[in-house]
Amino acid sequence: MLVVDACAVAAVLFGEPGADEVVEQIEGKQLAAPTLLWYELASVCLKKIAAYPELSKKLLEAFSLLECMNITAVSIDHLESVQLAGEYRLTTYDASYLWLASYLRAEVVTLDQRLQRAARLLS
Repeated sequence: MLVVDACAVAAVLFGEPGADEVVEQIEGKQLAAPTLLWYELASVCLKKIAAYPELSKKLLEAFSLLECMNITAVSIDHLESVQLAGEYRLTTYDASYLWLASYLRAEVVTLDQRLQRAARLLS
């Protein structure tokens, strides 16, 4: 089981730098994420549409591929994620992924350096 965060999944969906690295890490693995993931990716998609309205259809098609990734949505303990955010100086969003990785005893797949560092320290 791996916990995937929004920047890793966004890289894959939208063909951003680091996508190949993420695909190598997640291929053939069970994936999990906080329910927050879908909201974050919807926001990423909307920002991309605002920046590139001519690509709106392609961006929405890419976003729809999220369902094919078969990621298990998990509710998190928000109180503990706030505590982790304070302890590791993360946003509460990033701390949600960290909490889930700790809870599932799983690795975090992310392109975010700060979250990677926190995950290494926590494990």
